[in-house]
Amino acid sequence: MPMALSFRTPTPLEYFACLVASDEQFPLLEAAASLAMDEYPELDVQQVPGAVDHLLARLKRRLASTEDLTQRFDALNRLFFGDLGFAGNLNHYDDPENSYLHTVLRTRRGIPVSLAVLWLELAGGIGLDAHGVGFPGHFLVRAQLPQGPVLLDPFTGQLPSREDLSERLEPLRPAGQAMQASGSVPERYLQAVTPRAIVARMLHNLKAIHRAQEDWARMLATQNRLLVLMPQAWEEIRDRGLVHAELGDVEHAVRDLETYLSHAGTRPDRGAIEDRLADLRGELRG
Repeated sequence: MPMALSFRTPTPLEYFACLVASDEQFPLLEAAASLAMDEYPELDVQQVPGAVDHLLARLKRRLASTEDLTQRFDALNRLFFGDLGFAGNLNHYDDPENSYLHTVLRTRRGIPVSLAVLWLELAGGIGLDAHGVGFPGHFLVRAQLPQGPVLLDPFTGQLPSREDLSERLEPLRPAGQAMQASGSVPERYLQAVTPRAIVARMLHNLKAIHRAQEDWARMLATQNRLLVLMPQAWEEIRDRGLVHAELGDVEHAVRDLETYLSHAGTRPDRGAIEDRLADLRGELRG
């Protein structure tokens, strides 16, 4: 008698875990697109690469046989920001939909990092050496051109000057510290980041939105993804424990906070987390 086979569809989190398992073969576009599955469980993630392939074919037809990298860079920007009208969502910046690539492709509106993921995919498709740049508070992209590296703001389609970037850093400067020279930007802020770091940034944006709205169920889903992406991010385990507590799941909250404290060393929040953990243990006993 033949044995019955059972095929279970992976959960969105299991699917994400498969995508991000390897740094050597990290499918940035697909991994980023899959973040929307927490909100849209029936989403066909492959529609995003399919739509981008369509845009890439359109771009390649424009380029014809040109091998000039600067011309390719300019043609990409004319298509992406000009003809297609991709731009930052100024009116609804904190809308989670700005992080869902299938929505960004439809509305042509997003936040810097989601727009950057689409731009980078097209750039790679036409042979540009391009990377994401984890600039504080405003994600950028960088392309290596014959004249040197060029920074691009995917939110506006503009090339930011060093003075622009220097001004963006001023709010981060500790109180009482002298302002840096105009146009001075530490190189550490302009380094390329990995695809894993790009997806982490997208998740941190969603996390901040859900926390501000006290949407604990959605924040928990985001925390679970962050910990699949970065299993030893102890602060994320702490935050997931606190979310479990908000949702009334005391047992899981205790487990996560105990894990965090076992790795927290002398971090400043240790006392506060120990107090919270004691309260939760009391709830379990009560």
